[in-house]
Amino acid sequence: MEAKLKLDFGGIQMSSLSDISMELLIPESMMIIGILAMIIIPNLGDAKIRIPLTTTSIPVLIGGTRFNQVNNPYIPSIIAIFTFTLSFIMSLIMIQGETNGYVGEIMEINQFTNLFSLIFTSTLLITSIATFYVMPPRKNPKIPESSDSTDSVSIKINILMNNRRQVDFYILLLMVGLGMCLMSKSTHLFLLFVSLELASLSSYVLVGFYKEKDIGGEAGTKYFIVGSVASAVGIYGMSLLYLWNGDLQLHSLSNSWLSMESLDPLAGIGMGLMLVAFGFKVGAAPFHLATPDAYSGASSPIAGLLATASKAMGFVAIMKILLIVTLPEEGTEAYWMFAIAVISVITMTWGNLAALTSDNPKRMLAYSSVAHAGYMLAAIAAIGSGLGNQNSNILIITALMFHLTILVLFKLGAFLVLSLLEKEGLSHSMDGLKGLVRRDSTIAVSMFIFMLSLAGIPPLSGFLSKLLMINGIVNISAGTGNISSTTILNWATSVNIIFWLAISIVINSAISLFYYLRIGLIMFFDEPVSSKPLEKSIYLRITIIICAIFTILLGIGPLSEMLLEIVNEAAQSLV
Repeated sequence: MEAKLKLDFGGIQMSSLSDISMELLIPESMMIIGILAMIIIPNLGDAKIRIPLTTTSIPVLIGGTRFNQVNNPYIPSIIAIFTFTLSFIMSLIMIQGETNGYVGEIMEINQFTNLFSLIFTSTLLITSIATFYVMPPRKNPKIPESSDSTDSVSIKINILMNNRRQVDFYILLLMVGLGMCLMSKSTHLFLLFVSLELASLSSYVLVGFYKEKDIGGEAGTKYFIVGSVASAVGIYGMSLLYLWNGDLQLHSLSNSWLSMESLDPLAGIGMGLMLVAFGFKVGAAPFHLATPDAYSGASSPIAGLLATASKAMGFVAIMKILLIVTLPEEGTEAYWMFAIAVISVITMTWGNLAALTSDNPKRMLAYSSVAHAGYMLAAIAAIGSGLGNQNSNILIITALMFHLTILVLFKLGAFLVLSLLEKEGLSHSMDGLKGLVRRDSTIAVSMFIFMLSLAGIPPLSGFLSKLLMINGIVNISAGTGNISSTTILNWATSVNIIFWLAISIVINSAISLFYYLRIGLIMFFDEPVSSKPLEKSIYLRITIIICAIFTILLGIGPLSEMLLEIVNEAAQSLV
């Protein structure tokens, strides 16, 4: 007889162990195996325990003097890169095979979740490769001696510390990946929030991971405090939704929301509080205040992870809440539309204006990330206007998801370039980018491509994503203005607010050109602060070049059409 398991917590019900299709969770299973391998393999040793009341000892293999084969500081990075590579390949196979299914009643796997698993695993793989050079392990490190100079002692201590924290770092990175992938598949608010916090808590530690640097500790502390407050607010909102509905299943919440004749206070306040938490995750104003400090204090690969995968994770949560639970029937304006529209304009404008005055490339890219969050929130507000039909909504969701996908290339690519400068201590100042073309023309050209794509210059992929978003918003708002108006003012007041969101994106994109092009001017026309060539870092260089090539190829041509088809299928599976 089949063993039954029934669990009911906040509406979670799993009726049978056989309902769980583990083949749908292969990327997550690989990450769990990677975490276990990270814990067990480096600790394999000759430890023994004595059987009570005897003199016989048996080996337990964990502890004692480590075996020579596992006493290698390269092992954690190899395990992490191998795990993320396999997870990425499996996510790619699943999205091409259009793998669909359910895991109990708490997770759903479809093209939408497969696409975001692909985004998360690819970002984490690139981050692991970059970290291998930013925090390099060394075999047979030397212990400082009394005869060593101050600089020599500092270098030796740094090598010893890097070796010691390899396991800790990559376990946290695997935790981030596991939380992100589980969150994208969740169909239950409790699991969604637990997975979100698994990834978030790990990222807080990664931001302040370099404890010997004051800026890292300060950034990690700020990010942790603000993030914890935002999470507490979101959990309180979730509890209000449970009081209102008695079930935290997304589809149950959606049915209850649609059946309301007027907005219930518990539902409205609960949803608003959850949006505060998710607003922090995506860096939306005014919840973005810790974002620039976190990006600046973290290592460049981790800052790139926050700007891409972490932002994508936040938008997955927002889309599940706003587009699955609270989106009204066609032709009806959502309760949250005006609020999201206002926040989007404030976010994109604040981000771009702050980036204009920043002399720290990490902070500049952080504010740029805030501005991009505003663009995507504008797209979500357009869907909530109720002016479009299902096809137009799918068009905008496709544009939004396409932007989150290609952001991995040029946003993370820019942080990879800063990773090359980080070992010289030049990643926190524009001085490090001055005259970069004279030090390394390939890296400088790649960086310029990333900046142009962030600005939305054709024919790069960043232009295509912005064009699709603006086109979708304009299509939805088409026909709302009075073309027979005798004055511009009369016409402007007759146009729906959604049209002005598209105008805001265009204006803010024009503003962003100033600080993106400034990077190009510095790299090509200023004198370098150092005449030494950049470190070789072969695989990191190859990764940067690949990101630059795909930034171009995914802007125009067959590859961009292929990716758009995949993203469109993912958008349809969400709707």
